[in-house]
Amino acid sequence: MSGFIMGEARTQATLFPEQLDDYITEDNGVRVVDVFIDGLDLSVIGFKTKAANTGRPSYHPSVLLKLFIYGYLNRIQSSRRLERECNRNVELMWLLGRLAPDFKTISDFRKDNTKAITQVCREFVLICRKLNLFTQALVAIDGSKFKAVNNRNRNFTQAKIAHRLKQIDESIARYLGQIATADRVELTTSKNKVERLEKKIEKLKKEVTHLNEIQVKLQEVPDKQISLTDPDARSMATSGRGTGMVAYNVQTVVDSQHHLILTHEVTNQGHDRAQLANMSKQAKAILETDNLTVVADRGYFSGDEIKACDDAGITSYLPKPQTSNNQAKGYFGKRDFIYHSKEDEYECPAGERAIFRFERQENGKQIRRYWASECIRCEMKSQCTTSKYRRISRWEHEAILDELDNRMEHEPDMMKVRRSTVEHPFGTIKSWMGSTHFQMKTIKRVSVEMSLHVLAYNLKRVMNIMGTKELMEAIQA
Repeated sequence: MSGFIMGEARTQATLFPEQLDDYITEDNGVRVVDVFIDGLDLSVIGFKTKAANTGRPSYHPSVLLKLFIYGYLNRIQSSRRLERECNRNVELMWLLGRLAPDFKTISDFRKDNTKAITQVCREFVLICRKLNLFTQALVAIDGSKFKAVNNRNRNFTQAKIAHRLKQIDESIARYLGQIATADRVELTTSKNKVERLEKKIEKLKKEVTHLNEIQVKLQEVPDKQISLTDPDARSMATSGRGTGMVAYNVQTVVDSQHHLILTHEVTNQGHDRAQLANMSKQAKAILETDNLTVVADRGYFSGDEIKACDDAGITSYLPKPQTSNNQAKGYFGKRDFIYHSKEDEYECPAGERAIFRFERQENGKQIRRYWASECIRCEMKSQCTTSKYRRISRWEHEAILDELDNRMEHEPDMMKVRRSTVEHPFGTIKSWMGSTHFQMKTIKRVSVEMSLHVLAYNLKRVMNIMGTKELMEAIQA
């Protein structure tokens, strides 16, 4: 091996033993984790920091918290893998002082401190605010589906059960036909085939019994959906047509300047319509600003949610869904009718005025109705409606939606801002998670798992923005 770089002999002794600190460079990210956790008052956050007077001594929560943050920063999420790393990873030896908790201790810490770990994630966001990393009061909101532990075959709805029962009936009928054919042939192979088919039929009958039991339980569940492996996970549609997965819908609010995640929330609702006001108010509270601008996609469009944002002093930007039944039929849509606020009238495409007729409550909303008297004689009626009159509905707070439309017309690039802001964090975190995404079950434990991923993402992001040394100095200041 002459001519190559040679290492030291494994039996080589050193006069002065090397220190662990010698192996950790000054700009190593593990030093940021150490400084960040040591700077927190863990008892205030919710961790138990007082040792018990009796029994075997436990690990201080700072030790296990550092272990988890390091693990998620380095894509090591399994408690068993973390246990192995404690015994072979020099960085972890330095960070934990050569402590090596077993996997059960590691797992129980994450399970028993869900609220406190979530608060640690929030504490780092507050540090980012103190460091003036959120100078722009502009955020983007988005939701993304993350796979749950539950398999699609272990998730049941009424439609899924009915489809499966139909398949079983067809299979049993086919097997019975094959048995009848085999009975007419007196061969040894035919007898074996009959026995095999009878076992299949028996197995299918047991499945029918199981499905019927689940069908009864479905009647007691509000959303008429049951997941056997993870009871909180739900079947959700994805962007692909006819596709879906058993998942959780993770909501995030992302800062438009540095793409840091301000706040997040794990839900098991397959849609985003009820999340705009909730996430926007959380972001406003974190930023401590009087005026906040939020950008979202059309999946968040809801009149009540937009009004709630407006009442809270939050300016929203999101496109209106193009779901008009009239336009789908080739008729004029509501957008083709111009509203004149002073006269409280609509101008139709034919130039006629639709005046106010009456007001009533529909689904908890005050709705005003308008139509024109000339509809009967209008030459464009065939392009407008098949009814006697074309009735136009207006919500009592629709002026807020009109203002939103006007904002979108004047600032169309806001959707580009949204896309460039929220896609990066989701893509990064999902790549860290791998194809399986969540490893824990129930929404409570999944939430703490997501908090650790968000904290790891924000930590790595700020280290790239500021540098490790500068960040440590800022935290210690």
